[in-house]
Amino acid sequence: MAWVAVLTASAEAGLPDARLAEAADALGGRPERLGPEAAQVALEAPPALAPLRAAFPELDLNLVPAEGRRKRLLIADMDSTIIPVECIDLVAEYAGTGPEVRAITERAMAGELDFEDSLRARIALAEGLEEAALVRIHDERIALNPGARTLVRTMAGHGAHTALVSGGFTWFAGRVAAAAGFVEHRANTLLFEDGRLTGRVAEPVLGREAKLQALDEMTRSLKLTPADALAVGDGANDLAMIRAAGLGVAFRAKPVVAEAADARITQADLTALLYLQGYRFEEFARD
Repeated sequence: MAWVAVLTASAEAGLPDARLAEAADALGGRPERLGPEAAQVALEAPPALAPLRAAFPELDLNLVPAEGRRKRLLIADMDSTIIPVECIDLVAEYAGTGPEVRAITERAMAGELDFEDSLRARIALAEGLEEAALVRIHDERIALNPGARTLVRTMAGHGAHTALVSGGFTWFAGRVAAAAGFVEHRANTLLFEDGRLTGRVAEPVLGREAKLQALDEMTRSLKLTPADALAVGDGANDLAMIRAAGLGVAFRAKPVVAEAADARITQADLTALLYLQGYRFEEFARD
């Protein structure tokens, strides 16, 4: 099997020619530019990544098979992936229970707690919060991560189905999906009474297995296979879909997720997922 090493850097730092030449020499191949902050090197055999990553810490260095790189389904987590925040933590902050909920979130995303039970416990701590506070959270605190809209629109423009599948809440996911350009979204439904949170969500809770089920359902309905999918996330509840997808990507993820993923992105923005698929900068969708 032929392989491709994909090197990506932050947009701010870019990928200088001299540094690219050093990396290509270490990999034992000839570099090919994909964009100002990205390049690829064709390889006949996969090298050991750990020493290379240590030698080039400012780069994301990943290996992907040369065949079948472009995926036809994008399935993405929302919180701390497509957006830089955890919505449940912001809800708790406005409800006055922020520190307690943030501690639970951190443990749940690291895989130390059952996600479904932890979600129920966290939203219970926001009981009574007015829906107007959610409007303020959305308007004042939530924005797309850099590269999110370009990732979604570029893949959609090349025929891929795009879905936002979140363990968060439809109240936010619908708005984030529209802003990024996803054609489908799934998440948990908050329950309200008299314009205030009841402290509960509709059952069943969408968690790790439900994300995997969403991937399976979408690939079947689109007459695809999991190999045709790209799944990206950051937390333990994303592990099942990341492992099942043809290209599973850990984006600024917890260690347990980074270890399980096919590729890990810590330096670059979300357009790195396009470079992993062999897209060139000139092919990116522009507003």
